[in-house]
Amino acid sequence: MDQLSITYQWSQLDYQFPSAEARQQAIDSKTFIPENNIPMGLEIYENKLFITVPRWRTGVPASLNYVDMNVKNDTSPKLIPYPSWAAHSIGSDGTPPEVISPFRIRADKCHRLWVLDNGKIGNLENDTMKYPPALIVYDLKTDDLLRKYTFPSDQVKEDSGFANIAVEDNDCDKTYAYAADLGNAGIVVYSWENNDSWRIKHHYFHPDPVACDFSVKGHNFSWTDAIFGLGLSAPNAENFSTLYFHPMASFDEFSVSTEYLRNQSIADDNFFAFRHLGSRGPNAQSSASFVDPKTGVLFYSLVNINAVACWRTSNKEYLMKNQGRIYMNETTMIYPTDIKVDYNDNLWILSNRMPIWMYGKLDPEDINFRVFSAKVVDAISHTACDITPRSDILDKFVNKVKNVGNKIADKLNPNSAAINKVSLLTVILSWAVAIIVSK
Repeated sequence: MDQLSITYQWSQLDYQFPSAEARQQAIDSKTFIPENNIPMGLEIYENKLFITVPRWRTGVPASLNYVDMNVKNDTSPKLIPYPSWAAHSIGSDGTPPEVISPFRIRADKCHRLWVLDNGKIGNLENDTMKYPPALIVYDLKTDDLLRKYTFPSDQVKEDSGFANIAVEDNDCDKTYAYAADLGNAGIVVYSWENNDSWRIKHHYFHPDPVACDFSVKGHNFSWTDAIFGLGLSAPNAENFSTLYFHPMASFDEFSVSTEYLRNQSIADDNFFAFRHLGSRGPNAQSSASFVDPKTGVLFYSLVNINAVACWRTSNKEYLMKNQGRIYMNETTMIYPTDIKVDYNDNLWILSNRMPIWMYGKLDPEDINFRVFSAKVVDAISHTACDITPRSDILDKFVNKVKNVGNKIADKLNPNSAAINKVSLLTVILSWAVAIIVSK
């Protein structure tokens, strides 16, 4: 399928510096090294398209940014630091910036931006600096900092790495955030109401040893990332959602009701509340995922085959035949890294060629980073995730049956009762197909 359009694309990222002189000074001082900047996460709120740029290497001037979508006719816009340049600057006394290195973010329906800050600088270099991971929450109406919550030390392990976040905003005053620890398998659950957090453990969060081998555009590597993809359903009658999740190094999908995550002791006492749904099949490791609450469709990336796929959560079986392919391309969709659905029912996908950036070198003359978009109903059209009746397929089949019936009738005696039988057969077949399609 090819129903996504490219909204933005970049060969290299650039920033909206205060002046040309300030940009040159940043390049001269190596606080801005263009080739070391890679977009990792995206989010959409009104006229802002947020882009995160983690500080994996030196030369990243701002790790949380946005693009003004009101500006037209610019498909490679410069990034604007959010909420300000000052929030990304190291203090004169060496104090860390307000925003250190987030991977992915989430804008909730309560007009808040949740930033999961990994707290690490220079992950891919020898002199890595580590600060405590934190949740940073901004008011999207005013851009003011609402709260910064540092994870307690007993919930952060030596090899912890927090990359993905899901926010359950059914109640603005009783919101819960779920932060996935891919380095040391676990979920840190945060309560907005109580300003408190706790850590959940489960065997399903761990990587699958047979799914640790990856291959992207000639680069072969082994990753042992644990729980990674997170997707929250719409709430049920009791106001609980279903969290769909999977480790990065895995072919399988799992789920659990947030009823069991909102209390650590309840989660520990209910091992079987966590469900194994099924497999995506061989070579189908997935990074980011997202559930569209309106259609109930779970979107997820397939990083080894440069594709994005889907599954209807209303489907009782998580099988390969029930999973649809949204988009696949060996050039434009190399390593889909983040997926979101905005509040206007648009699907957004970011691809960034990360394995090439990590293990090789990106061509600065080529297009390396792309943001795709489409209406959700258009993206899933004619796939296994389609939620609309396929009357076009039904009409085509019925017409074919009628044509065959007419050809048979033409060869028979006009007075023969066989003509009525053919007509009856056409009606029965059409009726049967209509029932199958409607299901």
